[in-house]
This record gives sequence, C-alpha cells and structure tokens, in this order.
Amino acid sequence: MTLAGIARIAGVGRAAVSNWRRRHDGFPAPVGGSDASPQFPLGEVERWLQEQGKIRSAGGPALLWPQIEALGDRDAAGTVIAAVGARLAGADARRDLGVSPSREQRQLVGRAADLAAREGSKETFERLLSRWLQTHVRQIATTPEPLADLMVQIADVAGSPHPRTVLDPACGTGTLLRAAARQWGDANAVRLRGQDRDPVLAAIAAARLLLAGAVSADQAGTSVTAADTLLEDAHTGLEADVVLSNPPSNERDWGHAELATDPRWAFGQPPRTEPELAWVQHAVSALAPGGTAVLLLPPGVATRRAGRRIRAALLRSGTLRAVVALPPGVAPPYGLGLHLWVLCNPAEPPADTELLVVDAKDRTLPTTSGRPEIDWPGLHDQVLRALASKGASVRGANSLPVIDLLDEQVDLTPARYVPATAEALGSDLRAGWKRLGAMLDELSGLRAALAAVEPGPADGPAAETGTTTLAELERANAVELRAGQAVDEDQLRRGDRPRTGVPVLLVADLLLTGTPGQWMAAKAVSAGSRAGAVTTARPGDIVVSGAARSFDAWVVTDESVVLGPQLYAVGIESAVLEPWFLAGCMRAPANKRQAGTHASTSSRVDVRRLRVPRLGLAEQRSYGETFRKIHAFERLLRDLGAEGTELLQSISDLLAAGRAVPTR
Repeated sequence: MTLAGIARIAGVGRAAVSNWRRRHDGFPAPVGGSDASPQFPLGEVERWLQEQGKIRSAGGPALLWPQIEALGDRDAAGTVIAAVGARLAGADARRDLGVSPSREQRQLVGRAADLAAREGSKETFERLLSRWLQTHVRQIATTPEPLADLMVQIADVAGSPHPRTVLDPACGTGTLLRAAARQWGDANAVRLRGQDRDPVLAAIAAARLLLAGAVSADQAGTSVTAADTLLEDAHTGLEADVVLSNPPSNERDWGHAELATDPRWAFGQPPRTEPELAWVQHAVSALAPGGTAVLLLPPGVATRRAGRRIRAALLRSGTLRAVVALPPGVAPPYGLGLHLWVLCNPAEPPADTELLVVDAKDRTLPTTSGRPEIDWPGLHDQVLRALASKGASVRGANSLPVIDLLDEQVDLTPARYVPATAEALGSDLRAGWKRLGAMLDELSGLRAALAAVEPGPADGPAAETGTTTLAELERANAVELRAGQAVDEDQLRRGDRPRTGVPVLLVADLLLTGTPGQWMAAKAVSAGSRAGAVTTARPGDIVVSGAARSFDAWVVTDESVVLGPQLYAVGIESAVLEPWFLAGCMRAPANKRQAGTHASTSSRVDVRRLRVPRLGLAEQRSYGETFRKIHAFERLLRDLGAEGTELLQSISDLLAAGRAVPTR
C-alpha cells in the first residue's frame, strides 16, 4: 500500500498521510518500494487508521478496493469483480463465467462476500465495478444507463415490442443487455445473448446479468461468450428479434482480409477503413425477419466516402430505417455527437422506402458538470415521438424518400435534412429578444447603481479603522473557517441529481463551468459531516477558492454544497459581520495579489491572509448591497453574451436561407 493508496482509503490528501508518518511514531514502517514511493503493509495500516480514528469501519469498499487494485493488473482485478458477482448470485465463476480466480483472488472474493452480507450484494458489486471502471476509464468504454434505456425503447417503438431473443455482439460490461432485461424480461422471459472479445468484460457482463436476476432456470438460451464476434461468431444462425450494440470503432485490424468472402456482407464488402459498416451488416445478418437493430456509431459512418455504396444499398433495400444525431456527451468519446442507426430485416421488400432523420444534438441543459448536461427526458421524448409519428410534427425530425438521398455522397447526417423552419426560428427570435430586453433592463438598473460608486476621500472610514485579516477574525470567533476535504469516490455520483442529492463542488468545476458537476446522497453527507470527513457550506456561509487560477468568494444562497480540497467554507457571526461585505472584500483582485504564493503552476491564495476593512455593521450592509449588485452584474454579462450569440446565429440562419427581410 503506497502513501497515495492510504490517502484514498482515509479520504485525505497524500500530504496529510506524509504528515502522519512524520508526526506519529506508531505509523507502520515501510516494507518495500523505494524512498520516493514506499509501500506499507495493508493490515497494519488499517489497524493504525482505526486506532487513530482516521477511518470509521474496517472492510468497507474503501479498504477492499485498494486490496483488489494492489493485484497490479487490469484483468486480474476484473476477474475478482466478475467472481464477486458470481459468488453473490450463487453461481460458480469457473463454470458460469469461464474465469478461474487464483488463490489470492479467491481470498478477495471471500472478503467481498463478507462485506456484501453487511452492505447488500448488488450495492457492493456495483461499487467495486464502478471503481474498476473509473480506474481503467481510458481502456474501457461503457454505455451510460440512460442511453441504453433509450436504445431499448427505440427498438420497442420501431417494431419489436415482444422480442424473444436479444443479442449484443459487442456487449462490454453488459449494460445494454441489462436494459433489455428491464424492458422485456419480466413479461416475456426474453433470452439474452452477448459476446465480447475481452474475456474479462464478458465475465463481468455475465455476472451482472446473474446478479440482476436476468438469468433464470427457464432462460437456458441466455449466455455471454468470450470471442471476437467478427472473426469467430458464437451465434451463427441465430435469428434475434432485437440486436443492440455499441460496437468498437476506428479499428483497422478487424479482419478485413480474413473475411473478404464472408456471407454477412450482403450489402458489399466493408472497406478496411469502415469497420463500423462490418458491425452494421453483422447486426442485420443476425436479425430474424421483422427484427430490429439499434447501433451506436460515430458520425463519420454517415458521411465517409469509402462507405457510400454500402449506405446506398442499405437505403435501397429498406434496411436502414432511421438515423438519430445525439448531442455530444451522451457516451464516450464525449466530444463527439454520436449517431444511432435503426435497422431492420424486412419480412418482405417495402413498397416505398423512406429514411427518418432526427437531429437531437441540441438536447442539452445549462451545464452542471465538465461535460455537457444531457436533457435525457427531452431527448427520449423527441426521438420516440419522431419514431412513432415517422417525423410528422416533431421538431428536428424529417422523413425523406430514399431516392432523394442517393446522390454521389449518400450523406446521412440528419442536420442536412432537418433545417429549422422559418416559423420556429421566428418564435425563437421573438423569445430571445424578449429575454435579451429583460436582461438589458436589469443591467441598466445595475449600471446606474454601480456608476454612482465614486472614489471617496483618502481619510474615509476605512482609513480611520484600518483593516483586519480573516485569521484575526477567526481568532476573535467572528468567523469559522472550514477547509474542504477529499471526497470518497465511492460516494460521488454523476448525472441527474435527485432532490435529496447534495451538490459537490471541486476546483476543477470552477475552472470548467463554475457549477458543481457531481453530487452525494444526503445520508452520506450527514454521516460524513458527523464523522468530520465531509465539509459542507450552508446557505449564508461564504465559499472561498484558495486556488489562484479559480480564486473567488461568494455567498451561498440556495442550498448546501459539499466542498472539495482548496475550497473553504466561512461561517460568520451575523451580529458583527455582513456576508456579502466580507465576500466582496475577500474576492478583490488586490487581495489575491497580496495573499497569493505566486508560484508558477500551483499558485495558491492563503485565505487567512485576506484583508477586509474594519467597519461597523451598518456600513458593512451598505457595502454588502453594492457587492451583491456587482455579483449580479457579472452574472448578467455572462448570460448576455450567451443569449446574444444564440440570437445572432438564428438571424444568420434566416438570412442565409432567404427567409428573412433584411433591415433597410
């Protein structure tokens, strides 16, 4: 166990562990490693942390995960995770998952089982799996649950409401198969078939299905196979009612030469640079007549020149039924706006073929995280309504005759075929100008108030009373300074925050969006606060960022927020201090200059050195009201920039399309 590992299980920074080692004679001695990175015995470390009150209990995921991670290998740790799932589901890892844990791995599986007896089987397994996926996030791409649910619902609406067999030929950790079990499993006892070339991922997928109860005695056909689907298809001859997949992309060594005469290429042999079209044709070949396939693909598949003949063949045959453009951030790689292709195996040639295109790339909300915040309810509603109505009266959707698409490019990018209508753009313009006018009115009032602020005499009140520092105010019990702490990763959650969730603010959030990007359950926050492991800023407190790159101070007005490292909560004595006055003075640029460390890349601000004038409470309130207006002025300036940009884009679209009357 390294110092960094000890810091993770104790929920502190590495520097804190180094301090413990220097200050406490009883700290365990290193048993390996090097002077720069010593290693310590986990058992002794655990006992010492418990004796010192640094951790609350033994054997939890925070302690178990470092033991799994210490195996030092992605596959070894993944094998343990899969075996844990099998053990908790009452299955045998060797027989049911095809993995054979070593003696050391079996010991870890036993410890996980003991933990699950106290904390719940599914909860323990999912938390360990989440840590494993976070550790290897660059190697393993997963399908987010909301997207998996959308893909299943698309298949349901597009023509497969009662499937008997569902196949995922590149199942990864099994998210899509689990979504299929949730949608269809109870009523129809659907058989789930999965395959993945990574044996560890296949084993984890099988374990998840076992633990979720998606495999039972009457589902003998449910299985997950470890093999390369394109080169060694384990389901040859299978006629699946639904195929769901998020296949690998941008691969060059996918078997182009070996599969040159493969019978699956009914629409043409995929070029070496188009592996995604190999997966598309494999999915279609695995469908029963009348079956539906939904695949998540990169946007380039819709436009690349090398694949235009195959795209044309898919259109002519009526196999490709819909292309949906998703907003960036729905799934890795998060910077791309991925596409969903909806395909079918027509029982008979269609009389007239059309392609439904849906442009849903703008289904995002005001961001609360580093990645775009997806409007999942709006995205689901738009896509499913478009499918049900074949694009009629659904904004961002259009149904096109295939003949209109069969040009030299066969470009299937939805944005090309669903231009905004003049009516919609006009409505957006009117609403935008109304919002902009309200902002300008508010800004005008604030401008007038702030323009009245003028330099006062040099011998004003502040000159007579002087200034004080936050450290002096703390010693006088006028303020309480609470430093933010590292948050246990097992407790962090991403995505839509429920009403009982408490936002978690990190310095990285301030640098990216200015708002919290993660959250914790209220019970976990309460327990952590009682144990002194969580720092919370409550309404009326001041939050200060001690990182020079994101230095700021503001009053918490709406709801409590958990603070990470380099952030501070300042509680004030309201009888002597006004919060907006204190926050406004602390965040002044001059304070940052005099209290900063002035280091090159890791510059910090010593919060306790921040200075404020010594003023009476009445004068503080007057100053505080002005600082509050400054804060509102800054917010309006940011919002005005975004609103103005959107308006200009709408006007430009109308003018470029010849659907607007220019000014004279």
